[in-house]
Amino acid sequence: MFLLQSIRIALRALRVNKLRSGLTMLGIVIGVGAVIAMVAVGSGASQRIQEQMASIGSNLLMVLPGTATSGGMRMGMGSTMTLTEEDARAIATEIPGVLTASGSMRGAAPVVFGNQNWTTGVQGTLTDYLEIRDWSLDSGRFFTHEDVDGATKVAVLGQTVKESLFGDGEAIGQIVRIKKVPFTIIGILARKGQTSWGQDQDDVVIIPLSTAKKRVLGVSQANARFVQVIQIKAVSPDLLSDIQAQTVDLLRQRHRLQPYQDNDFDVRNLAEMFAVQAASTQTMTLLLGAIASVSLLVGGIGIMNIMLVSVTERTREIGLRMAVGARSRDILGQFLIEAVTLALVGGILGILVGVGGSALIAWLAKWSTLITPGSIAMAFGSSAFIGIFFGYFPARKAAYLDPIEALRYE
Repeated sequence: MFLLQSIRIALRALRVNKLRSGLTMLGIVIGVGAVIAMVAVGSGASQRIQEQMASIGSNLLMVLPGTATSGGMRMGMGSTMTLTEEDARAIATEIPGVLTASGSMRGAAPVVFGNQNWTTGVQGTLTDYLEIRDWSLDSGRFFTHEDVDGATKVAVLGQTVKESLFGDGEAIGQIVRIKKVPFTIIGILARKGQTSWGQDQDDVVIIPLSTAKKRVLGVSQANARFVQVIQIKAVSPDLLSDIQAQTVDLLRQRHRLQPYQDNDFDVRNLAEMFAVQAASTQTMTLLLGAIASVSLLVGGIGIMNIMLVSVTERTREIGLRMAVGARSRDILGQFLIEAVTLALVGGILGILVGVGGSALIAWLAKWSTLITPGSIAMAFGSSAFIGIFFGYFPARKAAYLDPIEALRYE
């Protein structure tokens, strides 16, 4: 009963000075809205990284060929062929915890259908490529072991290539020419989207590795078994570090490298790369939230300032209430409830502003945002805490006024 009565008195007191109460709440509104919007921006970036990691493939290691030296100058990574199909097979069979490993080749080539043409990436790979990349088919089928063994001229298109050549038309069963070689389309990949470095994963044509080597990308007899990259899929993400170390040891042994020689390959753990990005994004989220929290602090100072003014204006009222029996805790509770009410009403309005601001940022900046219940609860709880923290001092000052001095106050 006391609480309900105190809330009614608090709301009545706030309505007496609507403009002042509104301006006081404005700081809390801006603070809560800013916290929600900034945390939404950071959370959206984290979600985007997770989506990109999932689009590339989970539990994935990549082995790239090493560098070559010409005239005393070291060339870039992948400038020499040091990986073979046998290396991939050895990794899959000899290292515990490896689900599968597959070698592949990639190059650019024009793809022609009728009077339409499109230059895209041509990926020559094996039958377990979709499993490694956690990729699915939108329609049709993927090529089989028989297609790989027989160097069959079949192709699976990414969504970007399909739309560029066929639009909304049917592509399965059609004949396209890749470097003037006819290929039958047997499947269309599901949409993957862009990687974190902006590469369109759907802009690709996938063909059997043997076909790519013999008919499209071209290899000499000397390097007929070489591949440009080996992709390794682990059974569990917990095994990635161990598999990475065992892969290094196995390939050094297979390539007959001496202890003093550098690796002629590079094993990359994509999970570690994305973990670094995720940590950076989390730091950015905390920084944005901390900056926005300054607005909440300013709003709390505004509440303290207005409540001190209110105590001064209502000194005679406080003295009168004490004279008729009000206790110090009653006065303390009354002013504390007024401060908390200001903060909570401002917090509710701030939530609406934050949600609207997040949507506006996503629309204007084309930036992914994510509002979570946790961020809303945190912002609303912070506003309640600020009301109590910054309202306590003015409320305590009012509660311990001398009744006689208060009644004499002009």
